[in-house]
Amino acid sequence: MDIETLAQKILAGDRRALSRAITLVESGRADHRATATALLQRLAPDGRQALRIGLSGTPGVGKSTFIESFGMMLTERGLRVAVLAVDPSSARSGGSILGDKTRMPRLARAPGAYIRPSPSQTQLGGVARRSREAVALCEAAGFDVVLVETVGVGQSETVVAEISDLFLLLLAPAGGDELQGVKRGIMEMADMILVNKADGALKPSAMRTCADYAGALRLLRKRPQDPEGYPRALLVSALSEEGLEEAWAQMQTLADWRREQGHFDRIRAEQARFWFAEEVRQGLLARLDGPEAKARLSALADEVASGALTPALAAEKMLAGLRG
Repeated sequence: MDIETLAQKILAGDRRALSRAITLVESGRADHRATATALLQRLAPDGRQALRIGLSGTPGVGKSTFIESFGMMLTERGLRVAVLAVDPSSARSGGSILGDKTRMPRLARAPGAYIRPSPSQTQLGGVARRSREAVALCEAAGFDVVLVETVGVGQSETVVAEISDLFLLLLAPAGGDELQGVKRGIMEMADMILVNKADGALKPSAMRTCADYAGALRLLRKRPQDPEGYPRALLVSALSEEGLEEAWAQMQTLADWRREQGHFDRIRAEQARFWFAEEVRQGLLARLDGPEAKARLSALADEVASGALTPALAAEKMLAGLRG
């Protein structure tokens, strides 16, 4: 299929074409990368926008259950929802289970929903290397909301904030006191904290946790992209589907305010700058995988190991060779 035909099918909402395009952008083959770049450039002028929502949280907090309940609520309102679920890859074998569709059976069958699991591979930060490009493809396909579920690695998982308009942090009851809440890193990146599992015997504990984090958020420095009262902590129950409508209303309020104040487009422009710099960094790292570079790297490593060169000087020699 040529680029123009594939682009037209994506713009028409063809799911097979969308899946094929995401596979294309995730490929590491040089010819596939060239085709993917041309496809994204072809789709860019269309200018379609979805509300990009990044969702993070530790394993077991109920991210998949929340996404299914939340996604079903949105599709019942007539919205088209795409879910990009990043699955952790094995450091030993490199494989991933990619079983997110089986964990969201209702949403997987919903006509207005699309679920795409992707392996994290060696990418750090909780998202896959090409997650941003996959989000752009889902926007071009006409989805209203794109949810990006991260692998759930912990405090360092902040890269998802660079591909989303709203970054949600999902927490479990008794997940830490107020001092835990003021830790830097993922906490200060969140636009909203949702304390999940606020039902049954866990509800009192969830209420205390929510109060702790609400207090902690008031201690953080106010960001220019936030109106008064944000970021905020809310109670939700993915199991009983309580609090989902309130959470969605707060997300819309925040997104609308940012659009009116000009922060929405500014943040997206800053994210584009971030990913441009990231592509340059990754391109430089890729140059180290060539046979000549590997041989040079091995020779310099031997000199470092023997004590003939310091690591800093050897690195300078390696970088000088790359510049040449």
